[in-house]
Amino acid sequence: MLKQKTLKESFSLSGKGLHTGLDLTITFNPAPDNHGYKIQRTDLEGQPVIDAVADNVVETTRGTVLSKNNARVSTVEHAMAALYALGIDNCLIQVNGPEFPILDGSAKYYVEEIEKVGTVEQSAVKDFYIIKSKIEFRDDKTGSSIIVLPDENFSLNVLVSYDSQIIPNQFATLENMADFATEIAGSRTFVFVREIEPLLQAGLIKGGDLDNAIVIYERKMSQENYDTLADVMGVPHMDAEQLGYINHKPLVWPNECARHKLLDVIGDLALIGKPIKGRIIATRPGHTINNKFARQMRKEIRQHEVQAPIYDSTREPVMDVNRIRELLPHRYPFQLVDKVIEIGANYIVGIKNVTSNEPFFQGHFPQEPVMPGVLQIETMAQIGGLLVLNSVDEPERYSTYFMKIDGVKFRQKVVPGDTLVFRVELLAPIRRGISTMKGYVFVGEKVVCEAEFMAQIVKNK
Repeated sequence: MLKQKTLKESFSLSGKGLHTGLDLTITFNPAPDNHGYKIQRTDLEGQPVIDAVADNVVETTRGTVLSKNNARVSTVEHAMAALYALGIDNCLIQVNGPEFPILDGSAKYYVEEIEKVGTVEQSAVKDFYIIKSKIEFRDDKTGSSIIVLPDENFSLNVLVSYDSQIIPNQFATLENMADFATEIAGSRTFVFVREIEPLLQAGLIKGGDLDNAIVIYERKMSQENYDTLADVMGVPHMDAEQLGYINHKPLVWPNECARHKLLDVIGDLALIGKPIKGRIIATRPGHTINNKFARQMRKEIRQHEVQAPIYDSTREPVMDVNRIRELLPHRYPFQLVDKVIEIGANYIVGIKNVTSNEPFFQGHFPQEPVMPGVLQIETMAQIGGLLVLNSVDEPERYSTYFMKIDGVKFRQKVVPGDTLVFRVELLAPIRRGISTMKGYVFVGEKVVCEAEFMAQIVKNK
């Protein structure tokens, strides 16, 4: 299983803010396991910390704005995209102002610094949220939509469409996050000339210039108005009849605008709080719909806080019934594990097929057969025993015994025809033959039972 990652050491970047025009310094620091992304305003009294999660987004006008307890920070999406795409799970970000520096309008410098300092693997397991069915969010007013479909990895398809002669339709695709640094990170933010005056009137883009944004002139205006905007932008007067891109540096890619929208999607979905395994298809995305979708995903994750392991009944088991009999002393009618489909250093996934021929159904209950909860816990313990005994020499010389059972919950009855999927993991390393474990039992995607237990591994006399 993949482990969480953080930075090997801190790094800082300085530049002006896109909207405030302030000179800003931002520092990225290593953070402990399960810390997530947090942003600290070092310029405010008490140096408040804001959790970088979608629930704390308060504004999405030309950027993503986070706020908590009256502390705000904006334009976070490019840095978030860099952290997420490079697999960093835990980071404390310190900034001395109300927004992140815009730099060149892309995520390139963040990526370069992360690659320069390197990353380090941590102890905690990376907790992916696996997409198992289609999830969709649409905005009928704008025609925007974001769909996520099952996939083995995290990948994106982004389609943009504007009422523009210059970029009417574009698309960008990222199949592998390993390509983010070379294919996406260098794509710059963009703005249409017609948007500049309203944005300035709204008190935004005070730090915008041709070094940190692509400016697109795609609707003709009078030469007088065009000259006025050129003065505002601090650029020479240009021919109002000539449509096209206005920037100091040429486009890196013909579809750079679509690639930047893809970058923004990654940055906004990084605020979900968990890495995803799934394919994102975003049509006409923007910060507003990105955030609404991220909030919906957070609700989805809370509803399925513990995900069922993926069970493909056609795959060869890691342990079949014969191997199980070599490790466990249990026999009919008390061998309750049919097979093991996955095993790791500290976890195991086992299967119990519940049939109408189970001997306990004769008395529990003849008219309404229900699998006793104690036998669900017993099966869980047997699977935990397989995890432990699989790692010792001469396993037939050992037995495992319950010492304690805590936190048992039965959420749904188990009946003939159910396939029980058990996931049992060690809560701590085994010491002096004693192991503590946490187990979940699933039918389909639903948790039907859970428990913590302590067991002792004893050598048979």
